[in-house]
Amino acid sequence: MAAAVVGEALAGGKKRGASRSWILFDAAGEERLLDADKYAIMHRVDINARDLRILDPLLSYPSTILGRERAIVLNLEHIKAIITAEEVLLRDPLDDIVIPVVEQLRRRLAPSVPSTQHDVEGTEEDESPFEFRALEVTLEAICSFLDARTTELESAAYPTLDELTSKISSRNLDRVRKLKSGMTRLNARVQKVRDELEQLLDDDDDMADLYLSRKLAGTASPVSGSGGPNWFPASPTIGSKISRASRASAATIHGNENDVEELEMLLEAYFMQIDGTFNKLTTLREYIDDTEDYINIQLDNHRNQLIQLELFLSSGTVCLSLYSLFAAIFGMNIPYTWNDDHGYVFKWVVIVSGLFCAFMFVTIVAYARHKGLVGS
Repeated sequence: MAAAVVGEALAGGKKRGASRSWILFDAAGEERLLDADKYAIMHRVDINARDLRILDPLLSYPSTILGRERAIVLNLEHIKAIITAEEVLLRDPLDDIVIPVVEQLRRRLAPSVPSTQHDVEGTEEDESPFEFRALEVTLEAICSFLDARTTELESAAYPTLDELTSKISSRNLDRVRKLKSGMTRLNARVQKVRDELEQLLDDDDDMADLYLSRKLAGTASPVSGSGGPNWFPASPTIGSKISRASRASAATIHGNENDVEELEMLLEAYFMQIDGTFNKLTTLREYIDDTEDYINIQLDNHRNQLIQLELFLSSGTVCLSLYSLFAAIFGMNIPYTWNDDHGYVFKWVVIVSGLFCAFMFVTIVAYARHKGLVGS
């Protein structure tokens, strides 16, 4: 019922252009929209203003996963969320790009309903902490989103690059330029998410900070009968949550506070997925670079052919200029005595000068080929 009500509110808010900025999912499967200011959010999840500023959509912050005392601050592209041991607060649930994440959280965080007592015990023993299930949903969403964008880019890039190799034109070059620009931006986004996961995997202390249920169990167990402070006074599921967290973090109670194997396996799985996406983009970038090299080789070949043509034309021009020189000399209106009664000489002058110029042209071309200046 709650999901249906929130779904109607989401649809109605989208139609009206409403501005409810947060949606909350808790461990009991309840969800509701929150129209709270930043101070209320900071007080609710016990984070400072600097951490909340990371989730501001108007500011450009790199992908970040921060572990705090009672919350995980998560900024992965369009997914901006705060995860506690009992709640998930997701920002801007009305955005089209965020709605699939809302649906995944609604489906994956819904509590299972076991049919027998044996199923109840098995569920409590095998169930991952709430914060890990929420973190898994967000990581799966961002990895799938970036992988889908990469697949779309690949489907558009490879045919365009093949078309460019077959026909070099301004239109194809402009299309490749736009694709390369989009690939560079997408590669940077994937790189940021990948680097954040890699940095988190390299530091066991940072991973230990994400065990919120473990810290909650360690805090609640010693003061359960002493009237100590209640961190979640308004939550109806605190008792059951502490019980499950106590079972899940039995190793912590016995001194294994640095045991991060469960989270490490989770992060490694999605690191491998985002690394696969990054490798796809790397392969695409290499293909683009190879295509550019091939295009440059083709253009260099065309330039060489133009240079050869220019050489032939220049050689022919020199030879014709020499031929014109003979014609100019014998065409001058200057009276020469040896012109008298020697009309047949004109024929031999034309023939000899023509043969000499042709021989000169052939000699120039042969010399250029001998020196490798033109192709054979």
